[in-house]
Amino acid sequence: MTPAEEDYLKAIYYLDKGDNRTVSTNAIAERMATKPASVTDMVKKLAKKDWVDHRMYKGVRLTEKGRSFALSIIRKQHLWEVFLVQKLNFSLDAAPRIAEHLKHIKSLELIDKLEGHLGFPQLAPSGEPIPSKEGRFKNAIKKLLSDLPVGASGICTAVKDSSPAFLKFLEKNRIGIGNSIRILDKEEFDGSLGIQIDTREIRISEQMASNIYLDFVEDN
Repeated sequence: MTPAEEDYLKAIYYLDKGDNRTVSTNAIAERMATKPASVTDMVKKLAKKDWVDHRMYKGVRLTEKGRSFALSIIRKQHLWEVFLVQKLNFSLDAAPRIAEHLKHIKSLELIDKLEGHLGFPQLAPSGEPIPSKEGRFKNAIKKLLSDLPVGASGICTAVKDSSPAFLKFLEKNRIGIGNSIRILDKEEFDGSLGIQIDTREIRISEQMASNIYLDFVEDN
């Protein structure tokens, strides 16, 4: 499997929105920023390897084998994004671009160890769910930080208050979109929260927590 073939499988997966629907070669060409003729050539190669089912004039569909591999590629990319943002302090814009290259690393042992090192994250910095090693997802839910129970964790994806005072508070405490936040404890008296932001621990008021949105996943 070449890097180009991996990119095509990932593109087809996102175009079919995970529903295993048929995707047109024109749609793939638009997403890959290439010519339809080039897509046709690549799709024929993928079909010969049983990664996709291609029917002339009807489009392309991932096979079960192709879908499983596409999810493994997405898993690798998202884990690298988490590593780049949380451990190396790359921006949310830069991390996906770099992870696009890192996702082509073949070692599954490395990816498994990376996942363990990161604490088995379930959300990418963008808030998108990370597929498990078996290719399964947990649905992401958006809630205010103040509404979550102790022990819950997720990715900061939005704020409710955009006033200068609140934005200054966020900047002062280095809380930003893409940060991983975990609730450590909640004070019954005033609702204040002890939280962990990536590797830092701070305390915030209930008012502050009621203005920060997290994308999180619920345990089954």
